Amino acid sequence: MTNFSVLAHLAAAAAATGAGLVNAVAGGGTLVSFPILTAIGVPAIRANATNTVALCPGYIGGTYAQRADLGGLQRALRPQMVVAALGGLAGSVLLIMSSEAVFRFLVPFLILGASVLLAFQDRLRRWLLSRSRDGRSHAALELATVSVASVYGGYFGAGLGIMLMAVLGLFSELPFNRLNAVKQLLSFLVNISAAVFLSFSGKVAWTLVMVMAPASLLGGHIGGRVASSLPAAKMRAGVIVFGVSVSLIYFSRLW
Repeated sequence: MTNFSVLAHLAAAAAATGAGLVNAVAGGGTLVSFPILTAIGVPAIRANATNTVALCPGYIGGTYAQRADLGGLQRALRPQMVVAALGGLAGSVLLIMSSEAVFRFLVPFLILGASVLLAFQDRLRRWLLSRSRDGRSHAALELATVSVASVYGGYFGAGLGIMLMAVLGLFSELPFNRLNAVKQLLSFLVNISAAVFLSFSGKVAWTLVMVMAPASLLGGHIGGRVASSLPAAKMRAGVIVFGVSVSLIYFSRLW
């Protein structure tokens, strides 16, 4: 399907606005926008590719906003940055190589897994902050785990930030704000490398991207402005319930 109605474009724009807002306040915006795209008739792989490209501006803004916390880390982060970019590319290649049937089968598991990660996000953050360090270096293992998370991010994307926080927290002694900035940078590299490849894959619905990209920027801007006043916990809970409900709907379609 290549032509979408005006109503479908309006729904996609609304979904992208919601995703940008949710990402800025609570995280998990992909769990909002991806199901809406499939609901308006976009095939699953095409919807995922479109979603990846359309939400890319939000990652750019988030990385720029946290650039101060990356000061002095550029040299140390080069290996992780390379691995993140290559992993995102590999994941997007795997997405295009997947058949529609295989991806549709995996979608409910991916959405449910991302919802569970989002549900335990705060506990994960507290654990990372309280975890004692012994100073040992496990550079190769860290790169390997960042690579796995990056491939997942290039393939689907929902929950990538939480996965990267879990991985980075196992090996880094950085304070949480700087660790979060590193996560944002790596997420940006995963997303941008995947988006560049997917842009040439023939799987992106560009008319939807044209309305979703600015809408996601708008949502992110709104979310950033009101983040301190909105109940992030309640919004995250709503996204989790929505994600689990959507995964159950997709599960029901498998049989």
